[in-house]
Amino acid sequence: MGKKLTKRAEDYSKWYNELVVRADLAENSGVRGSMVIKPYGYAIWEKMQAELDRMFKETGHENAYFPLFIPKSYLSREADHVEGFAKECAVVTHYRLKNAEDGSGVIVDPDAKLEEELIVRPTSETIIWDTYKKWIQSYRDLPVKVNQWANVVRWEMRTRLFLRTSEFLWQEGHTAHATKEEAIEEAELMMNIYAKFAEEFMAVPVVKGLKTESERFAGALETYCIEALMQDGKALQAGTSHFLGQNFAKAFDVKYATKDGKQEYVWATSWGVSTRLMGALVMTHSDDNGLVLPPKLAPIQVVIVPIYKGEEQLDAISERVAGLVQELRAKGISVKFDNRDTHKPGWKFNEYELKGVPVRLGIGMRDMENNTFEVARRDTLEKQTVAADQVVDHVSALLEDIQENIFKKAIDYRATHITEVDTFEDFKEVLENKGGFISAHWDGTAETEDKIKELTKATIRCIPLDAKAEEGVCVYSGKPSGRRVLFAKAY
Repeated sequence: MGKKLTKRAEDYSKWYNELVVRADLAENSGVRGSMVIKPYGYAIWEKMQAELDRMFKETGHENAYFPLFIPKSYLSREADHVEGFAKECAVVTHYRLKNAEDGSGVIVDPDAKLEEELIVRPTSETIIWDTYKKWIQSYRDLPVKVNQWANVVRWEMRTRLFLRTSEFLWQEGHTAHATKEEAIEEAELMMNIYAKFAEEFMAVPVVKGLKTESERFAGALETYCIEALMQDGKALQAGTSHFLGQNFAKAFDVKYATKDGKQEYVWATSWGVSTRLMGALVMTHSDDNGLVLPPKLAPIQVVIVPIYKGEEQLDAISERVAGLVQELRAKGISVKFDNRDTHKPGWKFNEYELKGVPVRLGIGMRDMENNTFEVARRDTLEKQTVAADQVVDHVSALLEDIQENIFKKAIDYRATHITEVDTFEDFKEVLENKGGFISAHWDGTAETEDKIKELTKATIRCIPLDAKAEEGVCVYSGKPSGRRVLFAKAY
């Protein structure tokens, strides 16, 4: 498996980049800032998709698909929205290439200029609200609760696999409602769904909260978020849900007839999570040996590695293992029997450790004689010998235990990395030497928020929804404050 990974304590960023590539999750492509998601990485994303899709549909949402290209004029209709995304937009100006007359290759045909430039989708509010104008006429048409699985492009200068790429995969929900209350309820519901998914499937604890005005989504009246904490003490925004008010309805003239015949603008939300969750998964749980995957999202939950000499022993082990594979699969457990004769067992052990397979079963001739398996768990690297007739139940229980254990480990880490401070000196000291979330009073002004960011690179990650009223003074300005917010350096 080559040389060992860089240790997290030596260079966390280098460790992450090496791990994503060497564990076969993704690699950089020939297009700067874009990535190739490899089959093993995509299998994890597919499991994420499947669970989220199920949760969306259980709450009344339907999937649809909208165009990749958005007329430039659409983005001009909502001022805050276009300002928020203008610097990240990729623009299509021509529709044809031709061979250069000097034979040097293909060039853009200057005669094929588009009448109106098209923006490659950075997010779909504008094209979807132009569509909703045709769909919504009456209160009978509401609510509209649509989700789209798609790719988007936001032109990034500094990129990192999964965390920040020019093109990434995501889902974006866009809903329309008759009342403000329904739309707010929807935005809160989706934040809670994201939090449930992160904690129950990804085993990543999150803080639910509100973004400050300067950190809100462009065009939103309120942005709800879930914030996670990575092992290097930096925060990662894991999902957002936006209450858009009537901004997009007014921009695209989307009205509905009420029961008493009045014309009213609809109320809107949008919400999304992306392949950035893959980065969160890697950075929350993994160690210096490689990935640690939660069993609920692992493409391979159990791998069986035979230890043998010659084909005769391999055939005997294969025959013994065949029934076990079927039993495990009957319980809904994904299993791989690695009978490749091109790699030695030790190499395979290292490979599956690097790839974060939750449970590894080893079986050699001595195990055959004793009717046992060696069972190794990835999260703690502990091994034990288990009788063959007990191994199915043991593995089932072990997968549940691993899921719970890595969640508890992440919660314990976060608990020790939320620090309350009351002075700016303490704020800077904790940020520099400990990291994590800093719970501090803020005076509520954008000026103070900007100044703290300028001086420390820390931002307000969220105003926690469970934050209690607490009289105090702002950690920077000394002005009155009614509650604490969470600051951190972030990805």
